[in-house]
Amino acid sequence: MQRLVQLALDLFDAPLAPPAVAAPAPAPFAAPSPAPTPQPGAAGKVLPPAHPPAVPLPSLLHPAEFRHPQSNRQVLLGDALVAYALTRARRRTIGFTVGADGLAVRAPSWVTLSAVDAALREKADWILRKLSEARERQQRMEGGRIVWAHGAVLPYLGEPLTVVLDPSHGFTGKGGALVSSAAPADPAAPATPGAPEAPATRTLHIGLPHSASPAQIRDAVQAWLMRDARRHFTARLDHFAPLLGVRWASLRLSSAQTRWGSAKSDGSIRLNWRLLHYRPAVIDYVVAHELAHLRVMDHSPRFWDTVATVVPDYAQLRSHLREEPAPVW
Repeated sequence: MQRLVQLALDLFDAPLAPPAVAAPAPAPFAAPSPAPTPQPGAAGKVLPPAHPPAVPLPSLLHPAEFRHPQSNRQVLLGDALVAYALTRARRRTIGFTVGADGLAVRAPSWVTLSAVDAALREKADWILRKLSEARERQQRMEGGRIVWAHGAVLPYLGEPLTVVLDPSHGFTGKGGALVSSAAPADPAAPATPGAPEAPATRTLHIGLPHSASPAQIRDAVQAWLMRDARRHFTARLDHFAPLLGVRWASLRLSSAQTRWGSAKSDGSIRLNWRLLHYRPAVIDYVVAHELAHLRVMDHSPRFWDTVATVVPDYAQLRSHLREEPAPVW
């Protein structure tokens, strides 16, 4: 059975958001719906597609429930009810994909349903752990959803950035301007010689009236961020390319929901502008990752050794990118 199971874990081969195990799609979990009651001793038994029962069942029967929006089968794994999307594909192995939507399974047409169920039970601990992690990540994303108005706060290079509507357009720059200033000191606090200065606060001034709609504010901020992303990414590509002994030919900005970057052998690079939410070290990892593909077009040990020559702590930065989702726009 072990030969039937293939687990895909590489973020950069995944299709943007919320990161995930194989190919996550940034959509919230579907609201749990009632499911049939398992018979005694039926742990691990595959249940028929869920239909609302005539009488609501106590929720304590399934302390945990994970339901894919396109689920067509469901199974009890331990105490958890997992409704998953099963599709048949021209492949040689059973593939599991755990993302924001839940569990999706792709299996060859010749593999029996009982073999698919056995593979799920064999990997039950892994599946349940990844489903829980994906749900928690989605909840963090929803909790960080940006409310587009005057005073909206979003992360920029790993630090909070406050949006200021400036109808007088009292700044220089196209579309908006980044303003940094020292935080005001507390007048009641006693002066302490040698004490560190208060951290600077950053605001993004956008030339819009206070009556602007949330969509107008969002679009203006996105336009500014995309211009700044191109500037920042270009500088980092120019920094890392000579160190890796490669040349990049073109840069395109991506708005993908579950992919941070890609590279082609002709030197064209695609980077997601949402990377600007993360601290510079994380952005550098993604830039170096894509440039390293111009030398090694796979994720073999040789590829990771190449990345490590310019970003030695790439593993920690990669984990941060997986575990900390970008805010929902």
